[in-house]
Amino acid sequence: MPANPRPHSLTGQIVDLHARRVYPGRVTWRAGRIVALTPDPRGRGGPLILPGLVDAHIHLESSLLPPTEFARLAVVHGTVATVSDPHEIANVLGAAGVRYMLRDARRTPLRVAFGAPSCVPATPFETAGARLGPRAVARLLADPGIHYLSEVMNFPGLLAGDPALRAMIAAARRLGKPVDGHAPGLRGAQASAYAAAGPSTDHECCTLAEARDKLAAGLRILIREGSAARNFAALAPLLRRHADWVMFCCDDLHPDLLAGGHLDRHVRRALATGADRLDVLRCACVNPVEHYGLDVGLLRPGDRADFIVVDGWLRFRVLRTYLGGELVAAGGRTRLPRQRSATPNHFQAEPRRPEDFAVAAPPGRTPRLHVITALNGQLVTRHTRARARIEGGRVVADPARDVLKLVVVNRYARRAPVAVAFVRGFGLRAGAIASSVAHDSHNLVAVGADDAALTAAVNRVIARRGGLAVVGGGRTADLPLPIAGLMSDRPGAEVARRYAELDRRAKALGSRLDAPFMTLSFLALLVIPDLKLSDWGLFSAQRWDFLPPWDPAPGPA
Repeated sequence: MPANPRPHSLTGQIVDLHARRVYPGRVTWRAGRIVALTPDPRGRGGPLILPGLVDAHIHLESSLLPPTEFARLAVVHGTVATVSDPHEIANVLGAAGVRYMLRDARRTPLRVAFGAPSCVPATPFETAGARLGPRAVARLLADPGIHYLSEVMNFPGLLAGDPALRAMIAAARRLGKPVDGHAPGLRGAQASAYAAAGPSTDHECCTLAEARDKLAAGLRILIREGSAARNFAALAPLLRRHADWVMFCCDDLHPDLLAGGHLDRHVRRALATGADRLDVLRCACVNPVEHYGLDVGLLRPGDRADFIVVDGWLRFRVLRTYLGGELVAAGGRTRLPRQRSATPNHFQAEPRRPEDFAVAAPPGRTPRLHVITALNGQLVTRHTRARARIEGGRVVADPARDVLKLVVVNRYARRAPVAVAFVRGFGLRAGAIASSVAHDSHNLVAVGADDAALTAAVNRVIARRGGLAVVGGGRTADLPLPIAGLMSDRPGAEVARRYAELDRRAKALGSRLDAPFMTLSFLALLVIPDLKLSDWGLFSAQRWDFLPPWDPAPGPA
């Protein structure tokens, strides 16, 4: 770099979120730092210049892309930083997986603030690929690349005083690092007790009343709008009265949606509600930087030159993104170079037969099944019941009533018993879909209308050592995920196209869900109420215990 690099400048409507004003001016930066913000009438009528957008909670793995490739798509939409919990890869590869993400992220200028996963595995009721105890988590927290303790998902354990969770929180506090929360459905005294135990945020609110309870308890609320969980409409009123305590996040965002937008979507939608413009941008830009202490510029003299140029308030279309003063995206195209990523993995499962998914009916009666009911746009499920369909002494799927078979296969053992349950809400009339992305232990999960299709979909994922697959109409299509069975090593645009094709095929088989693969991936997440399926069996988060596949006594569906 030259001893005295030349300055760069840009004129437009400067959005000063700390002084809460917008004025025509010029931004000048040199050597990656803002050196001056000066009024300039030539900026009148020009584009908006403002701090970049920060996703306050996202699992990069759910984009099916490693950090370097995620960054290439995200910067196009004005994202300059993410707060990212790597517990997906940690559940597969342990601390080595976290360090893989750190190494890969160092190769991109996107600021990625990783956390130390607090729940690996998320519960003691499933098989994961690794286990991180308090000592391992404390070692991760001591790494300068780790910025916080990731979401404390085992909220029943924390409320019960689990000593391991308390030790992790104490380690984070000693280092002055925030603790992220995850407390779906907690209200009133329980929400207060959860906040008092250490977490400072929550991204699981589904209703405005729940969010207000958690705000009263001292938790910052993240308004989530991702591929499966969509809570923006319910929580948008918070923007009018609690903007200082609100942030935006996606949590999980599949590549087809990421290719078309990121937090810029949140901002456009928030502006359309009539909320104060500067309050909206404070939630999108400032609050995450301040809460997590991120090294991200906020368009002030001396800050890193991390900022974006937007065409105006109405469309809020990102024209350019700068990171450290370098132009990294312009005109809807990334300027970050494509980089190859390593492909570590942990996948041992061997092929299955249809008999592995068979469910013998109890003798002498038609059972009433416990059924998981998936909800579009939500991670929570309902616990319902349905009269079983029996053929040849076996309980089978009943597509006509939307009662499909759901299976979870242990990916970390060559042969292990298969867990089988039944699910409504997918709507498949035929075929099956399967995935090795199954939060949080990432065993293999599949849903299907018959055992033959289930077997074909599961075996395609096994053959790839991880991926997504759709079987139906005499065809099988897939997307290999060689990085821990969670991420692709292909270019992001290609992954987005292939994922969109699998999504289209799943919907052609009858699925009514907006994001069938994303919804499927959460049916093994036991810490989200109510009924889910691990590789050990059917589990109720409300009871915090396993259930048999059917009620002991028969009854109406």
